[in-house]
Amino acid sequence: MNSKSKRKPGQVSLERALSKRGLASRTQARGLIEGGQVRVNGSVRRDPSFPVNPDRAVLEIAGERAGALERVTYLLHKPRGVVTTRSDERGRPTVFSLLKGPAASLVLHSVGRLDLATTGLLLLTNDTRLSSWLTEPANEVARIYLARVRGEVTPEQIARLRVGMASEVGVLRAQRAELRKVSGRESLVELELTTGKNREVRRMMEAIEHPVIDLKRIAFGGLVLGDLASGAYREVSANELARAFPGAPAAAVTGESSVP
Repeated sequence: MNSKSKRKPGQVSLERALSKRGLASRTQARGLIEGGQVRVNGSVRRDPSFPVNPDRAVLEIAGERAGALERVTYLLHKPRGVVTTRSDERGRPTVFSLLKGPAASLVLHSVGRLDLATTGLLLLTNDTRLSSWLTEPANEVARIYLARVRGEVTPEQIARLRVGMASEVGVLRAQRAELRKVSGRESLVELELTTGKNREVRRMMEAIEHPVIDLKRIAFGGLVLGDLASGAYREVSANELARAFPGAPAAAVTGESSVP
């Protein structure tokens, strides 16, 4: 019987527990555990898959007791040409390289992804409960995008976006689609989506024969990008999260101010 099958409700692997507590990345955690640097409830554990409850276990790393996780969430304006992964094999800049000060020392992950060419609102957090809830399709958390596309989009094509269309990643449908500006050369379309499928907006616009020129996410649930500069970020308070995402897990958020 493997360690996973022995886990009780609420338990995860030790390496994941360290990650969930914001103490190390999964890769870093595995190295610390296998190196004998991690104690669980007073005992050294060298098995990364050892089952623990991350909210109850007493964890020590290199002889120092780990405190309770301070759950932190940042709203970042992702620039074009920046990837959302922790590291990139091609050496491209990542969203995490934009962080400074206390934020740079935290083990954060992005809530979903924006592709290389897409800009706009991206959430970074160490709260896995929150990110899991936000990305669960059943919760239908709205994302709003502005897409500048080639050619003159017609009202009939806007209606087709609302009706939906089949694709290799499933049915693509906008909860809301509005034509903001139109000319013979290009159009500006605002779309509200709730499913978070891969390259969803780009696939939809290609299906109506208006490929995307620029794509920007301007809202996620009740959070809006506003006038936050490209590459800048700000911390989202617990109260703001509660207002923006009713029903999401509560988060205890620290109070760092906006960072340019």
